[in-house]
Amino acid sequence: MCKIDFMLNFKKIFIFLILFFVFFYNTSNAEVIKKVEIKGNERVSAETIIVFGDIEIGKNYESPDVNLLIKKLYETTFFSNISVVLENNKLSIVVIENPFINSIIFNGEKAKKYKEKIRELLTLREKSSFIENNIKKDINTIKAFYSSLGFYFVKIDAEIEKLKQNTVNIAYTIDKGKKAKITKIYFLGDKKIREKKLRDVITSQESRFWKFIARSVYLSKERIELDKRLLKNYYKNKGYYEVNVKSTNVEYSEGEGFVLTYNINAGKRYKFSKIFADISETLDQSAFFSLEDEFNKLVGNYYSQKKLKSILDKIDKLNEQKELQFINHNILETLDGDGVEVKINIFEGEKVIIERINIVGNTVTNDSVIRSALVVDEGDPFSTLLVNKSINEIKARNIFGRVEHEVSAGSSDDLRVLKISVEEKATGEIMAGAGIGTDGTSFQFSVRENNWLGRGVKLESALNLSQDKVSGNIMVNNPNYKYTGNAVFADLDVSSTDRSSSSGFKSSRTGFGLGTRFEQYENMYIAPNINVAFEDIEVDETASTAIKNMKGNFFNADLGYAITLDKRNQSFKPTEGHKTTFRQSLPIIQDSSSILNGLDISAYHDFSEDVIGSLKLHARSINGVDDDVRLTNRLYIPRSRLRGFNTYKVGPKDGDDYIGGNYTTAVSAEAQLPNMLPESYKTDISLFLDTANIWAVDYSDTIDETNKIRSSVGVSANIYTTIGPLSFTIAQDLTKSTNDETETFNFRLGTSF
Repeated sequence: MCKIDFMLNFKKIFIFLILFFVFFYNTSNAEVIKKVEIKGNERVSAETIIVFGDIEIGKNYESPDVNLLIKKLYETTFFSNISVVLENNKLSIVVIENPFINSIIFNGEKAKKYKEKIRELLTLREKSSFIENNIKKDINTIKAFYSSLGFYFVKIDAEIEKLKQNTVNIAYTIDKGKKAKITKIYFLGDKKIREKKLRDVITSQESRFWKFIARSVYLSKERIELDKRLLKNYYKNKGYYEVNVKSTNVEYSEGEGFVLTYNINAGKRYKFSKIFADISETLDQSAFFSLEDEFNKLVGNYYSQKKLKSILDKIDKLNEQKELQFINHNILETLDGDGVEVKINIFEGEKVIIERINIVGNTVTNDSVIRSALVVDEGDPFSTLLVNKSINEIKARNIFGRVEHEVSAGSSDDLRVLKISVEEKATGEIMAGAGIGTDGTSFQFSVRENNWLGRGVKLESALNLSQDKVSGNIMVNNPNYKYTGNAVFADLDVSSTDRSSSSGFKSSRTGFGLGTRFEQYENMYIAPNINVAFEDIEVDETASTAIKNMKGNFFNADLGYAITLDKRNQSFKPTEGHKTTFRQSLPIIQDSSSILNGLDISAYHDFSEDVIGSLKLHARSINGVDDDVRLTNRLYIPRSRLRGFNTYKVGPKDGDDYIGGNYTTAVSAEAQLPNMLPESYKTDISLFLDTANIWAVDYSDTIDETNKIRSSVGVSANIYTTIGPLSFTIAQDLTKSTNDETETFNFRLGTSF
């Protein structure tokens, strides 16, 4: 027992001695600063050192405090060496200053915008301290920047020039080398979808000698990441819920270039098995009853993010109609066998207001362009849904390379600040194209700017040359005129047409148009326009007397409009839905004027992965108001609506000249067979049945109207070749008029570059 007490007392004494020693040691090394002495500083003042070191006269400093002081001074990057001694109440600091960067220059880079961008990325900057260890880091940063532009062979040297007064100049010598071009693109793995279609999805393209303008043939990390997102979204919209773009491999072959490979595992294809809403008890359940019908329409269809988004958009519209604020929703998706079960949670969110919206990063684009795309505004209830929708609207303008947002606390608990960060990107595009076929040779060239003067305005000019026509136009389009959400556009076009070989006339036309387009109701668009044109028509000497009477100069002003109902699942190569457009043109100033009416209907349905069907109707009528219909305004059947015929040589004929008609109709049925041939053929096959009619000649009762149904059946193919897409048609006419000229075979080889 005594032994135990002794041990306990010994432990207490031992701990006391340790604590006493530690206290005595610390107090013996602690001193109150009464004086500060600084040596070695030339550029940095003593006052600045005291401020950055957080040094206080009269404060008791211990060893940890001195170490913290040294750390703070090193963090300023002003000094390469710092020593501190605390003795006799005097703090002595001796520093060696880093050199001061006088200037940074870039040899080998002429583009001002690239120089400015590099300066923003560098760690070392002008009028700051020079730290030699950061040179290597900045060289790697510059290399990474040029790699993102497609320069993978860039070489960079840095030269440091020492000047007086401990200053330096930094000179980077940049040898960019040649841009890295993509020579081959491969899609490997269990991809399920044909390679030709996947090439249409991604933005990267294989380099070809005629694509000397295209930027998409150059290797770019950002573009590859975009391609991966596009591929993933495409597969998910096709029902491949578990798709995995597993890897992207880039290999370089000496003398050939870069080979880009996408490794895809599509997985199983899923359908919607069940969709239901879980509505919070605090909300009015009846406000969302109409959603049940929308859910039932999707059940049994293949899973699609796009279709699911349309449901969420309808929920947002219901919230607006019912004036429900602070409503949020989220989605819980669960795999259930071969289906996807979707649970949509609808609930009341946090009741906060947007106090302020800050926009940063836009050096070219006006703030107003970005704010006009926002669905929310300062003072509105904060909604995560509407904020995300606003960000998507900004991205959809396609004038920024990156759009991000951040939400932070406002001046009170019920306020939020929304910060939107954007990164400008090049918004100009140049396109050139050429084609050759049985219908002649054509060339196209266009220049487009999607953010003219930083106002979000689109400016486009184009030149087109074909066998019988030369035309050029300039168009300005403001997609959000005065923040109304309506597009307003104006265009000037000039053309010269020579149809002396088929219709006996030549014409030159100069026109100006002004119009707008807006969504009146969901999926219903209205596009009114006014067109003013001056036209000069010349007629061949061999033409009939009636045609010769139509020559002369004409001036017209017309009011036109189009009403479109578009319920297709996608605008490019749709597979489901329908689109209907009615259009009309009415004369304002009459000078051999006419009234034009038109109706276009198209419907699509994918019967399976192997068969996509479409049915299209085209109808036009034109009637003179103050005179017969002008020669250049008479109607012809579009070439794509009656394959197997030379449509400029179909219909009424005055002597040797085909003069068109007052009425045209066409109905086409087509079955696309994307998987008919092995993928290695890179060919899409379609079977078609075309029927059409063209009739009526208002200026003569003696000319045969040829009011007869024309029809043809055939096969068309689109082949992806190394020099561009090749399309050809083989058709057999079933019925025709005696005047009609048939065309059993037609091909077209064209590309853009």
